[in-house]
Amino acid sequence: MSAAWEVVIGLEIHTQLATKSKIFSGASTAYGAEPNTQACLIDLGYPGVLPVLNEEVVRMACKFGLAVNATVAPRSVFARKNYFYPDLPKGYQISQYELPIVEHGELFITDGEGNEKRIGITRAHLEEDAGKSVHEGLDRYSGIDLNRAGTPLLEIVSEPDLRSAKEAVAYMRKIHTIVRYLGISDGNMQEGSFRCDANVSVRPRGDEVLGTRTEIKNLNSFRFVERAINFEIERQIDVLEDGGEVVQETRLYDSGRDETRSMRSKEEANDYRYFPDPDLLPVEISEAFIDGVRETLPELPDDKRRRFVDDYGVKQDDAAILTVSRALADYFEEASASADAQAQVVANWVIGDLSGALNKEGLEIEACRIPAEDLAGLINRIQDNTISGKIAKEVFEAMWAGEGTADAVIEARGLKQITDSSAIEAIVDKVVADNPGQAAEYRAGKEKLIGFFVGQVMKETGGKANPGQVNEVLRAKLKEGGQ
Repeated sequence: MSAAWEVVIGLEIHTQLATKSKIFSGASTAYGAEPNTQACLIDLGYPGVLPVLNEEVVRMACKFGLAVNATVAPRSVFARKNYFYPDLPKGYQISQYELPIVEHGELFITDGEGNEKRIGITRAHLEEDAGKSVHEGLDRYSGIDLNRAGTPLLEIVSEPDLRSAKEAVAYMRKIHTIVRYLGISDGNMQEGSFRCDANVSVRPRGDEVLGTRTEIKNLNSFRFVERAINFEIERQIDVLEDGGEVVQETRLYDSGRDETRSMRSKEEANDYRYFPDPDLLPVEISEAFIDGVRETLPELPDDKRRRFVDDYGVKQDDAAILTVSRALADYFEEASASADAQAQVVANWVIGDLSGALNKEGLEIEACRIPAEDLAGLINRIQDNTISGKIAKEVFEAMWAGEGTADAVIEARGLKQITDSSAIEAIVDKVVADNPGQAAEYRAGKEKLIGFFVGQVMKETGGKANPGQVNEVLRAKLKEGGQ
């Protein structure tokens, strides 16, 4: 991107709240049911039915507001957002407009230069989801699945404080982490539980006036968010540098072609003819209710990250990785409690081998095949010199494959480390005798050859010799031979 331009980005993140029933009805929100089996008359807006607000939705919105240092409004109002679309049978969506439940929050991300950056959160408001248009497998027709109609959403709107696609992804990931920590959403992007619209504009660097923005709709992966925004930035710059004007519009991202394309002209708020919903009373929240919600807040990611650094001595970057998921952080703490090693050693195993095994099979930490206590048991066998770090890799793979605890694998495979000094000395004598040329070069000053000798000894012992002892004995024997 040319340095002559500045990018301005704001995100509208739609988070599906993890309630068992919908926002205004008792219909189920369970994912994966047969089409149109979980949409009741209230969701469809039939004449004579009245919506009733789900209290748990209000509690979850308050949780989010408190977690991002926002103001939870003592009074908020539901409005009707009027528009026609096939999957919106009522002809309007119940949302919040002028008086949302949450306003003026903030969170902090790390920018491209490694600095902490504050991102403002304009508002978070409650609304119902629409249904879903289905086009696959219906020949020339489209189907409508209304199971999702009425599912509770929290729409989180950022200030236009983001200045790159990478910052946008960092912000989105942070929101994703927070809603999962709070337990208010499963954040499952494949199922549509967490998605966003990105508002993107560019302006000459140094200008205060915002450029004309476009809105990219329904981005449902972090990778697509970054790619879509980057494409749109370049597209807008090309238009402006060719003397054209950016048109305010809604665009869709085509992941196959890696491009955005025009969907429709961008509506303004007055196009939706918002007005307070006559069927719903204002939401009034007492201080006692808010205090009760505050008491249920868990330790949040930033606080947990700082604690891991201060109390456990874990590196900053590693603490950030460990606290992305509440379940991963809990796993690390449980393993650390049982391990006879520094917490950083445990962190290395969790972030390295364990996360690698999970990623390879597309598993979340909740589906981990090695309990935290068993990983600690493996680390303990390295610490007490039962096995070497290299053999530990083999033991880990066996544990992952279901062969039992570290002790069981070590016993079954005969992997105990050789620590008997006389046995190691005998093997070292053999290796030195078998390689007189390399021994002479080492004694002549080519000390890097120590690695060659260590390798030969480890080969002779099947990797079971204690590397520290091998190193010590080798240096002594080679020194003796040179005298």
